[in-house]
Amino acid sequence: MKCLATSAAGTRRSATLIAFGAAAAAVVLTPIAAAQTWPAKPVRMIIPFAPGGGSDFIGRIAAQQLTESLGQAVVVENRAGAGGSLGVELGMKAPADGYTITLIAASYPVNPSLYKLNFDPVKDIQPVIQLSQGPFLVAVHPSLPVKSIKDLIALAKKSPGGLNFATSGQGSIVHLATEHFSSMAGIKMTHIPYKGTGPALTDTIAGHTTVIFGSIASTLPFVRGGKLRGIAVTSAKRIPAEPNIPAIGETVPGYDVLNWHGIIAPRGTPRPVVERVNADLSKALKNKEMVDRLQADGVAPAGGTPEEFGVRIAREIELWRKIVAQAGVKAE
Repeated sequence: MKCLATSAAGTRRSATLIAFGAAAAAVVLTPIAAAQTWPAKPVRMIIPFAPGGGSDFIGRIAAQQLTESLGQAVVVENRAGAGGSLGVELGMKAPADGYTITLIAASYPVNPSLYKLNFDPVKDIQPVIQLSQGPFLVAVHPSLPVKSIKDLIALAKKSPGGLNFATSGQGSIVHLATEHFSSMAGIKMTHIPYKGTGPALTDTIAGHTTVIFGSIASTLPFVRGGKLRGIAVTSAKRIPAEPNIPAIGETVPGYDVLNWHGIIAPRGTPRPVVERVNADLSKALKNKEMVDRLQADGVAPAGGTPEEFGVRIAREIELWRKIVAQAGVKAE
């Protein structure tokens, strides 16, 4: 009888261990299984900017491409505010199940130095892919006796603070790109902030301000129309689309500021989901149609791994932190 009791007890213990092991395996496998069936419903893409702008344009292109490749709708949700921080925070607070992704722009690594964030901009995110990149265009009013960056620097040194530069707002990426240039070139210009690129361009065209670092998509048409003079792009090298426009880096070695966009997700998003979105968008970025659409907005396809995108974000957060401190820039 004792042997039978012992055997029965051992059987019960074995059954309990098997059941526990099965339950544990189910817990471990659940995220993987969920990722394998993803997406089983529409995916939300948060664009932390107002509709109609360049960032919105690029985000919607990506959403359309993913809708086609995933077989599920990717629904765009615009949540503007605080330089994009409000929408990004909403995206990072969402469940890390792959059903919320967020578009970010080159302003993302600037924001930690200007706003109080309720999330860690490096540790609380899962980088997915960098979508695009391209320089800004430095343009001046035709009345200004400046035909190159060298001329601009020389004129600014003759009259410190005498040149006005327009931007889309205090603490914007173009504001800091201009301050970064001024610091590296050893000059001082006066900042005139506007509420958006449109008003900044309008006043520069009218001659109320004389210098602007603008997006290529919005600024180049006025350069081609003779209303502004394009003197440089903000990259280290010239861009193939406009090979006759020099790069600032040719005159100010080491200067290289690019506008870019990318996709992030909340930390903990299943790796298979991240890899699927990365792979689908990487493929899309090679399509001629998407290349043409991006180039029409003044940028080129980027791509790369999630890890490469994460390195860029972390590096630029430190770069802009130093520039914000040196220039004493405060958010409005």
